[in-house]
Amino acid sequence: METPRTLKALNRQIAEAKPLTGFADRAVLGEGPLHPDLALVGEQPGDQEEREGRPFVGPAGKLLDRALAEAGIDRRDIYVTNAVKHFKFEQRGKRRLHARPNAGEVKHYRWWLEQELDLVKPKITVAMGATAVLALAGRAVPIGKNRGPGEFEGRRTFITVHPSSLLRISDRAGRHRAFAQFVADLKAAKRLGGKSAPQKPKGKAA
Repeated sequence: METPRTLKALNRQIAEAKPLTGFADRAVLGEGPLHPDLALVGEQPGDQEEREGRPFVGPAGKLLDRALAEAGIDRRDIYVTNAVKHFKFEQRGKRRLHARPNAGEVKHYRWWLEQELDLVKPKITVAMGATAVLALAGRAVPIGKNRGPGEFEGRRTFITVHPSSLLRISDRAGRHRAFAQFVADLKAAKRLGGKSAPQKPKGKAA
């Protein structure tokens, strides 16, 4: 596959590609400015995202917007995308229920994600959830033990949970604590994004 030189060219490749994850109607592309402090990477678009053609506009997206606001982050200043570009679902009557992408599907879309981030050039890439971590690291990395700042293949990252996981917490107090931690993660990532990458020590001149 030809390596695109611009985000527009990459998005054209993605939009023209056949969905690997089933019968999705269209790809959902990332959105936001180039060279942002933060790029947020989720799992995949959902039913509402595919219908509207924009990432994070469904229930998880509304919760993300609330968390970003509490963290003092303007969504217009960051880049938002997904590891998998098509909606994978199981048809149940008239409903399309979310189905988690498998490792092979994540690997298939990984090249596109890497090209996308290379072109967007965020200071910090925030991996939200296990699928995003798998796509960025190329391997499974437990979120609980690795939550926070890190680096994958030279890319500065910050691992946190996917906002949809908060929606599945039935206990109100537990959901409140998890949301507060998610906001704290976004604030920490924002602080990292405002700092320059640490310089590697220079060798002595011969």
